[in-house]
Amino acid sequence: MALHAVSPAAAASPPCALSSARIPQRPGCGCLSNRSSLLSLSTNFMNLHSGAVGFFSVPLVLQHSDKRAVLRHATIEEIEAEKSIIEDQAKEKMEKALETMQTNFNTVRTGRANPSMLDRIEVEYYGTPVNLKSIAQINTPDASSLLIQPFDKSCLKLIEKAIVAANIGVTPSNDGEVIRVTVPPLTSDRRKEMAKTVAKLSEEGKVAIRNIRRDAIKAYDKLEKEKKLSEDNKKDLSADLQKITDEYMKKVEALQKAKEQELSKV
Repeated sequence: MALHAVSPAAAASPPCALSSARIPQRPGCGCLSNRSSLLSLSTNFMNLHSGAVGFFSVPLVLQHSDKRAVLRHATIEEIEAEKSIIEDQAKEKMEKALETMQTNFNTVRTGRANPSMLDRIEVEYYGTPVNLKSIAQINTPDASSLLIQPFDKSCLKLIEKAIVAANIGVTPSNDGEVIRVTVPPLTSDRRKEMAKTVAKLSEEGKVAIRNIRRDAIKAYDKLEKEKKLSEDNKKDLSADLQKITDEYMKKVEALQKAKEQELSKV
């Protein structure tokens, strides 16, 4: 197979036949300024077809200097490094999504008093919404009641109002010093409502995980546009990412099932 000198314009286009060799120059051709151009390529990504070398994986990058023009493609190690970064970031975000969902599950009350029931309650304190736990101490004197003691007694009525507005199935009692909350046993109807709430929170968790996957795919799209990944590379990496997503979807379903079983026992 004869090799001929390559012009810069031709070198910038996808090559159809490349090898790790120094290219001889035809007499009288000044396209490479009478210098040889070294095509430094890894043969790991080449496939021989009828005497021609065709690329089927990682794209090439053209580097220019006043002495030579070198075509270089991303190595397997570079692709694995990019993959590791994107997947690790996605996993970290998915873990946080699971933690948020579990925290929200804890606010769904069962028949037993638990301070976590009030985790999502916010109080308008001097015109600013703040978490109830940041302005009051919450204790459980017994299995069926909560005792809320605000650091500032002037906000007792605001706390009482916020608890009522939260519609968590309890009625606060304000005696001017503290707020007492009695947790009644779950009725059949209330249990069904709680089960619907759990299902809704579970779906929110799944949506969060899907959005994380979508953002990771966008990162792969960006690398493809930058010619750091080929279309085949992106498909393979996206398939691996889908496996991770499926694993976290199963974790969401497991948490949902555990909470539903907890509700069924009260």
